[in-house]
Amino acid sequence: MFNKPFESLKASAPLRSSDRRKLKQRVIRAFSLDPDVGEDLVPDGLLSVKFRTHIHERGVAYLGPNGDPLWFTLGRDSEDLIPTVYALWKKPDLLPCLSTPSAVIPDLVGTDLVIPRAVRHAQSLQAAQLVSITGHIRDSTRIGPPHAVGRVAVSSGALSAAGAKGKAVFILHAWNDHLFGMGHKCNPPDPAKNDASKEPSVAALGSTQLYKPTPTIKLTKEDVSTILHAALLQAIKNMSSSTQTSVFPMSASTLYSTYILPSRPASSPSQPTISTPIDIKHSSHKSLAYFLKSAEKQGLLKLKEIKSELMVFSVTTSHTDVIAHRPYISLKDEFLRNKQREEEKQAQVQNLEITKLHKPHLQSLKFFSDAGFDTSTLFTHTDIKAVLDKYVRDRRLVNVRDPSYINVGADELLRTTIWTGGPAKMEFLKRDKVIEYLSHKMQNWYKIRAEGRDPVFKEGQLEPILVEVKIVRGRRACTLITGFEPFLFEAVDLAKELRTRCASSTSVSSAPGKSPGMKVFVQGKQIKAVTAFLASRGVPQRWVRTVGGGKK
Repeated sequence: MFNKPFESLKASAPLRSSDRRKLKQRVIRAFSLDPDVGEDLVPDGLLSVKFRTHIHERGVAYLGPNGDPLWFTLGRDSEDLIPTVYALWKKPDLLPCLSTPSAVIPDLVGTDLVIPRAVRHAQSLQAAQLVSITGHIRDSTRIGPPHAVGRVAVSSGALSAAGAKGKAVFILHAWNDHLFGMGHKCNPPDPAKNDASKEPSVAALGSTQLYKPTPTIKLTKEDVSTILHAALLQAIKNMSSSTQTSVFPMSASTLYSTYILPSRPASSPSQPTISTPIDIKHSSHKSLAYFLKSAEKQGLLKLKEIKSELMVFSVTTSHTDVIAHRPYISLKDEFLRNKQREEEKQAQVQNLEITKLHKPHLQSLKFFSDAGFDTSTLFTHTDIKAVLDKYVRDRRLVNVRDPSYINVGADELLRTTIWTGGPAKMEFLKRDKVIEYLSHKMQNWYKIRAEGRDPVFKEGQLEPILVEVKIVRGRRACTLITGFEPFLFEAVDLAKELRTRCASSTSVSSAPGKSPGMKVFVQGKQIKAVTAFLASRGVPQRWVRTVGGGKK
């Protein structure tokens, strides 16, 4: 379904709180989940994006706050929610499992699973039922994490029949397809590191032992309150007097979401997994207002209610509890550290090596053959000069009065190869002009080499990436990027990167006309940001063409 790029991909939009709650209830009812699990699979900050697949199938994808697609629908106005592998990694027992040899996993992108490759499966599968595909590990009781999701083609009885053939599962979505590529494209999780809350039930594959759980800690309400109090102290400790002047007063919800929640401690691989969400709903406080009023009584901050909205006017950075607080690695610290690593990784990108090439074609075939060169070879400009120099030297065509000229008229093959129009007789030409004419009679090719990748050879004239500002819908400006595919970019990846770089919405659709390429839209006049991003990815400046400054 998603083995080829999307035909179109609209800009993502935040899901309203009421719509998110409805979606969560649909998931809880459809998959018989606990409310806490539903909150994890349909988190706050969910985004929705409409798409159309390469086979013109319409649908909607729901993305988590980090951009990973968690759910999708297929068909106009469809209510049938399908989990992605990102969602299945959060809860592997969400769907019944069917295992296949690990070597088959890469083939699931664009290929349905056939019955002979179905190793083990639940005994109660029905046709059209959603199922997750996992990797079967030989000589082991374990199976791998979910790699795909699809609909069962036949019942479990038909799957178990001796000598059965045909389709076992119609694959809807798989690891490493283009829907998966909308997320952060990580490798599947290690099954041994999954906590007990994410352990698939043994019933999913008969008696097969699936995952080895790691120790978990279930926090009490008092524990959650203590952690949130520490997060408040860490947030206050990081605030300077200049920060207070510029940001206060602020609403209580802003203090909570922007400062307190990011100051929660980051998880550590060496520590047991915490299964209880650390938020105000799971603390001993009845609400955020009670939590902050308790902090006000301790002298940590000052509150005031304005028009029924609780406002924070200041925090006390000199409070003894704040001074005594020992800072730890917070979620914000971990995020900034990962972001810095990513930026450093991007800064190490080498320039793309782009080489124009030419191949003997039609009129020039005989010339290269008579000169003793392989006509199937691709020649650079320097190679063509070497061929011409040898040809001219062997036939003594250098002009005796000026060596920079070649006596073209003295050689019928050379003259008819480079010249088909103009004067009937041509005596001599500059060497550089002969090379230019000869290259024009050859087929255009180009080579692109990137660090750590095999070189790519393509026939045709390489055109620069076009970055163009256009005015749409009256006065609304947007930036259109086309022609990026030859430079080893994929539309969905490019749109995702530019969404972050430009801090603006992006969308993807097919390029106009007969061009097989795609186009990426970025909201606003973003030429400077887009060209800077392309440069950071190694695209030389001469291979980027910019057009427009906001005029119609």
